[in-house]
Amino acid sequence: MNTYSSSSFILSPLSLQIPILHISLHRYFRFTTPSRRTLPFSFHNSFQNRNQKHLPFPSNYKFPKSDFSVGESQVSEDTDEDDEDDEEAAEEYEVVGEFSQEIEEDDEDEVESDDLEGDDSKSRFEEFKWQRIERIRNDVKEYGDGIIDVDELASVYNFRIDKFQRLAIQAFLRGSSVVVSAPTSAGKTLIAEAAAVATVARGRRLFYTTPLKALSNQKFREFCDAFGEDNVGLLTGDSAINRDAQVLIMTTEILRNMLYQSVGIMSSESGLFHVDVIVLDEVHYLSDISRGTVWEEIVIYCPKEVQLICLSATVANPDELSGWINQIHGRTELVASSKRPVPLIWHFSTKTAFLPLLNETGTSMNRKLSLNYLQLNSLGPKSYEDERPRRRNSRKFENDVSPPSKNDRNNVRRSQVPQVMDTLSHLKTRDMLPTVWFIFSRKGCDAAVQYLDDCKLLDEFETSEVDLALKRFRFKYPDAVRESAVKGILRGVAAHHAGCLPLWKSFIEELFQRGLVKVVFATETLAAGINMPARTAVISSLSKRSESGRIQLTTNELLQMAGRAGRRGIDKRGHVVVVQTPYEGAEDCCKLLFAGLQPLVSQFTASYGMVLNLLAGAKVTQRLNEADGTEVSRVGRTLEEARKLVEQSFGNYVGSNVMVAAQEELNKIQKEIEILTSEISDEAIDRKSKNILSNSAYKEMADLQDELRAQKRVRTELRRKMEMERMSSLRPLLQNLEDGHLPFLCLQYHDSAGVKHLVPAVYLGDVDSMNGSKLKNMVVENDSFTLKVTAEGVADDLKKQLDTKPSYGVALGSDNTWYLFTERCIKTVYRTGFPNVGLTNGDALPREIMTILLEKEEMQWQRLSQSELGGIWSMEGSLETWSWSLNVPVLSSLSEDNEVLQYSQAYYDTVEAYKNQRNKVSQLKKRIARTEGFKEYKKIVDMAKFTEEKIRRLKARSDRLMTRIEQIEPSGWKEFLQVSRVIHEIRALDINTQVIFPLGETAAALRGENELWIAMVLRNKILLNLKPAQLAAVCGSIVSEGIKVRPSKNNSYIYEPSTAVLDIINFLDDQRRSLLQLQEKHDVKISCCLDSQFSGMVEAWASGLTWREMMMDCAMDEGDLARLLRRTIDVLAQIPKLPDIDPQLQRNATAASNVMDRPPISELAG
Repeated sequence: MNTYSSSSFILSPLSLQIPILHISLHRYFRFTTPSRRTLPFSFHNSFQNRNQKHLPFPSNYKFPKSDFSVGESQVSEDTDEDDEDDEEAAEEYEVVGEFSQEIEEDDEDEVESDDLEGDDSKSRFEEFKWQRIERIRNDVKEYGDGIIDVDELASVYNFRIDKFQRLAIQAFLRGSSVVVSAPTSAGKTLIAEAAAVATVARGRRLFYTTPLKALSNQKFREFCDAFGEDNVGLLTGDSAINRDAQVLIMTTEILRNMLYQSVGIMSSESGLFHVDVIVLDEVHYLSDISRGTVWEEIVIYCPKEVQLICLSATVANPDELSGWINQIHGRTELVASSKRPVPLIWHFSTKTAFLPLLNETGTSMNRKLSLNYLQLNSLGPKSYEDERPRRRNSRKFENDVSPPSKNDRNNVRRSQVPQVMDTLSHLKTRDMLPTVWFIFSRKGCDAAVQYLDDCKLLDEFETSEVDLALKRFRFKYPDAVRESAVKGILRGVAAHHAGCLPLWKSFIEELFQRGLVKVVFATETLAAGINMPARTAVISSLSKRSESGRIQLTTNELLQMAGRAGRRGIDKRGHVVVVQTPYEGAEDCCKLLFAGLQPLVSQFTASYGMVLNLLAGAKVTQRLNEADGTEVSRVGRTLEEARKLVEQSFGNYVGSNVMVAAQEELNKIQKEIEILTSEISDEAIDRKSKNILSNSAYKEMADLQDELRAQKRVRTELRRKMEMERMSSLRPLLQNLEDGHLPFLCLQYHDSAGVKHLVPAVYLGDVDSMNGSKLKNMVVENDSFTLKVTAEGVADDLKKQLDTKPSYGVALGSDNTWYLFTERCIKTVYRTGFPNVGLTNGDALPREIMTILLEKEEMQWQRLSQSELGGIWSMEGSLETWSWSLNVPVLSSLSEDNEVLQYSQAYYDTVEAYKNQRNKVSQLKKRIARTEGFKEYKKIVDMAKFTEEKIRRLKARSDRLMTRIEQIEPSGWKEFLQVSRVIHEIRALDINTQVIFPLGETAAALRGENELWIAMVLRNKILLNLKPAQLAAVCGSIVSEGIKVRPSKNNSYIYEPSTAVLDIINFLDDQRRSLLQLQEKHDVKISCCLDSQFSGMVEAWASGLTWREMMMDCAMDEGDLARLLRRTIDVLAQIPKLPDIDPQLQRNATAASNVMDRPPISELAG
């Protein structure tokens, strides 16, 4: 395609008259005037045809169909979606976040403007969008870039841009980086496109990144429509088109690897680029567990002179994101909008009703959806005289119904679960189609399509359109047709999930956009950036299956799926329907809806590629040639220099802010505690009393208070003596029982909140008698278990009364919890217990078995209560101890007659003395209450008690803050050091001299889950003897993680790999185990995939088998196989670009990649 310019754009004045009029005026008028409507469509078409030979684009130029891209795309062929829980993060979450008031005021007017203009008015001028961009470029060439302002850039569009778009463009033109947070379809991509217009007009470059290859492909097509093919390029894992273009579209990982060159060493992309602007689309992917670190690395490594435009879904903390970028990159402005272009209405579907989810104000749940109300309705008709009293009394009657039990709730929910057809009939009746129906499993999506086997949603004309489209698709991609789904799409129903081929999913998306598919049953991946807006989104469940059981959706996930509803310019409102399930109801949905958004969370983690690129300096090969005059090209970073980069992560920024705020609050609290403590000291109370009371009253009160304090000290001393005497009585009893059965006992303690707990348990024994056990060693060596019986206030004669200090015992509670305690925590001991006798002769005794089970535990004890005489600690039991705990009786079944606890006479004497002393204290308090100044003194004491309670709460808050501060530590650096030790020990890089070895060179240039492991495989000489198809099979074995066999497929198979491939994989497995051991040594947890299960499928495809032959009775879903093959192609395509790889291996990789990259899995097919 030729580059268009002012000289090549030659049209007659007559032919230009009308278009120029509208191009110039649309900047100032909103095109709803009658004059615009009078332009005949036939004249419009004749203008285009008559002057087509003069246009700068050829006759086959593809004009865009929409006025601007909105950041949505076809699903990626490379997405790693699971059946139940897709790993890809979504494009945007539809939520209410922080929002500028001035934006809110204009939004309503702007949405109305779009509705007034409609699609017809926009489509008449959209084909001239490239002309407007070209006009701006020519104007800048003639008058300079000073003419570029927000109005000039807005003139590219034939509608009035929104306020938040205008603010973001203005921030960009001021030279700031920009963070834009807005809902789906709000038009965030317009901001990036306007920045591209300004950048291209200035003759500079812009990079646009997306998280998915298919998104990059779509953006490439959209930007080609707007800027011309000569000005737009594309870089994905295995595709490079016009890489020197002014606008370059790429996947995010590609940009990260390119940026390594400016901070590290080589990557698979060579050369440092010169660019003015980088657009990070879907920047909320930063929270993605598996890939979020890529976005953080880009921001950290990006040259500060480059402007960043970060487009994000509405999240809870966009201010923290913009603040972080502002701190580490440069001046950054935040533009946030929470208003959806198309408002959403929430509904709830049950078996018998289809009701609004929320009340009229939208602040709480519709009361008719409460379980009490549903239970009331299930009781049958009520004998009301007429409707009016029924309505008036229903709320009162509803409140009189007792709360349903858990079993009743489950019964009510199960009885209200609707069938698919029940909900669909409501949607049809209310004109709420087309619909995206989210079901969290592939099997569920396919089953729903089959369930609607007799439901026809298309008329005859639409059916013929689908049939024609299907014939065209079958002609172009015969292997990509999903035969089992053909019957469904002819009825207007389709499934969309990772088990389908990407080409087939694209076909479904196209039919849906044309209105030829009315209902799409899809997994949640469809919410992730796919251009399939619908009138209604149906959410079939608020929970989904995971490896650990059912987990509830997050608010972000719920709103992300809801965001598919509502088509801008088509629907005045979007609809979201939540369906009753046996697990959740309307209450759960409202709770989730009002729970608030989850914030962006840093997922910054160190990888082998990161460490190698940040630390590596000279190559070892260069270093060997220094004597011959070879110059070392660069000096690597020291660990301290790398640390400064790593600690610039988003997590550290948020953590440091939290730490600063927490420390400030902690200092404030501690200062307040200090002041309050001084106000309730004895001296302070005495001083206040002296100021208020008369001299005589004060003297009387002071003398009595001194006497009261002395008597209380005696009482406390007697209570301690009583406790020690009780413990002395327990010790010989427990020692005698250790030789017989294992007795039951009752433990007691008060938790931190003062709540008393009684626990039945079976006594195992005294810890001191467990010589050589892990438990005894822990008690002896750990200071936390030290018993401090010499606490202040305990008289010497009392200490001498104890033969020995308190000791620890251990017991297993009825709650399958181990308890470690001193005699102080024993309330009573029972005669009954476990007989210490083996089940048969020669079997181990119960005490021995339980001791062995205790020793197996990790000794992770948690303190429940503590005092100077010891405390009680707990530790969860195991599955093996569970059966033992079940045989510990409840306390109610143990009578007082079974108690064997006998106290000494000294104990009873001490108890009597304690009671007498307690009476003395009580009498003294009554005497004080009768004194002259007691009322005034009591006010002072009451205020002191109130202050003590306030101090207690402040100390609890202080303890929580101190714990939080201790937990906050720089994220990423610890993992960085661990990874660096692995690469140092395996001799990929010397972290002391920063010299990189050939293994490190190869790993640094790779993209993958474990770059070091892939490099070890590819550098292995045994691969040189493999044929291209066999090499592909080996490469497939190291990228097959997450690929599954279809469990429900009977009489199915997968191809087995050749013997040569199996031998290689078995040989590599030894190296894999060695690397895993090294990783475990340094506490590095990065997976090393090697699985021969699917290697045969890769080998068969690389050998030239057709897709039909591959899928015949195949045990894999088409989508899974396509994903595996694409991953394999990605590795093969990297091999020819890697440093220090044998040329023979590179040739074989190229040959295998060329054979494999064919329909129906070709990356750019269609």
